[in-house]
Amino acid sequence: WSISSIILKALFMMLFRFTPNFEYRPSEEEQKQMREAWGSFIGGIAMSEKLISTHQLGFDGKQITSDSSVSEGITIQDNQTLGGNMIVEADSLEEATEMAKGCPILAMGGTVEVRSIMPM
Repeated sequence: WSISSIILKALFMMLFRFTPNFEYRPSEEEQKQMREAWGSFIGGIAMSEKLISTHQLGFDGKQITSDSSVSEGITIQDNQTLGGNMIVEADSLEEATEMAKGCPILAMGGTVEVRSIMPM
């Protein structure tokens, strides 16, 4: 092999946003279906060896501002909050975007934002 034959892949983060409904309590069957949908989505990406990591975020949080003041709670902007993220390896933003189209959060009315990751 030669250096020119190596395909360099990039990392992309999928950010999962949704509108929280704190009064809604899904049935056991709905919870099972959602776990299965997420398992299939994440599992499919893992099976293709493109999954780097994934995290679901809780609802407890604090926010720190530039003046170091701290407030309780999570950010809800435009009626949505960040629910989790996934880092995937892909040849391009377009490939990562195609992967994101299978995300179960979309069936819940949520959104997926796909962003490139730059080293710091």
